[in-house]
Amino acid sequence: MRRRRFLLLAGTAALIWNPAAAEIKIPRIGFVQTGSRQEGQSLLNAFVDNLSALGWTEGKNIAVLDRWADDRTEALPAIVKELIGSGVAVLVTAGTLATLAAKRASTTIPIILVGVDDPVSLGMVETLGQPGGNVTGLSLTSSEVIAKRLELLQQLVPGLRRLAVIVRDDPGLDQKLQDIRSNARSKEIEALMLEATTAKALELAFTRLRADRCQAIYVASGPLGPVKRARIIALAVDAQLPAIYSFRIFAIEGGLISFAADHDDLYRRAAVFVDRILKGADPATLPVEAPRKFNLTVNLKTAKALGLTIPTTILAAAEVLE
Repeated sequence: MRRRRFLLLAGTAALIWNPAAAEIKIPRIGFVQTGSRQEGQSLLNAFVDNLSALGWTEGKNIAVLDRWADDRTEALPAIVKELIGSGVAVLVTAGTLATLAAKRASTTIPIILVGVDDPVSLGMVETLGQPGGNVTGLSLTSSEVIAKRLELLQQLVPGLRRLAVIVRDDPGLDQKLQDIRSNARSKEIEALMLEATTAKALELAFTRLRADRCQAIYVASGPLGPVKRARIIALAVDAQLPAIYSFRIFAIEGGLISFAADHDDLYRRAAVFVDRILKGADPATLPVEAPRKFNLTVNLKTAKALGLTIPTTILAAAEVLE
């Protein structure tokens, strides 16, 4: 009788406290950003909110481990390694350098790239339609987007013939430059490519574009850090030339105009990729998708500083910053 009672109590205790059952394992998602939390919080919010809408609640049946490089791209490999060591089921990576760091670190963990210009030429995927490996997600630039930016510059500068293109030595840049050249050529615009990999090179680029009598500027680089953004914006204003940017943050901080993919929407859609993978989908068969929503942003204060009147056709379609 005593033995039965002891076994019953022992069994009850095991139900009440079982070390193996105490730790409930839930999928961990690594979220890697090259910038700062201050700048990227809305992207994380968009991602987590849509995960919740899809049935994945943070802290309940999923854990999102967000990591921020704070523009120290050299820290990305260590960030990725730490997340992989923590047992993440999926990595969500922002931009080219973070995705390359993840791809080099693992060929098995699913990677959802967000905002990479040309994942095929970079060797991240075999084709956009059939990625063929552990990487898929949402690309960024297309020839149509470049054409739209050039059309906006033509509206700002009727008769535009000479265009300065400010570029950095970013991975995967070649295809983007080819697209800019071919689109400019089709519009009878001569595109002068000016590399600005250092602060000194940036100064020289603006000296040259003045000497070459360029009429407008196309900044083809990524969002960069706040100091570099501020310098490019200031140089463009000093040159008294209209400049178009590929990221909305430039217009917010004083750049004249930007036409950019809606990154909040990209991260909402990244949550859909994560949902499908956690439910058993193979990233090798999930096509890489293009942006669907875009933001046109105009900074009127900068337009006034340039003595520029923005056409009503642009203002009607734009987010206007006073």
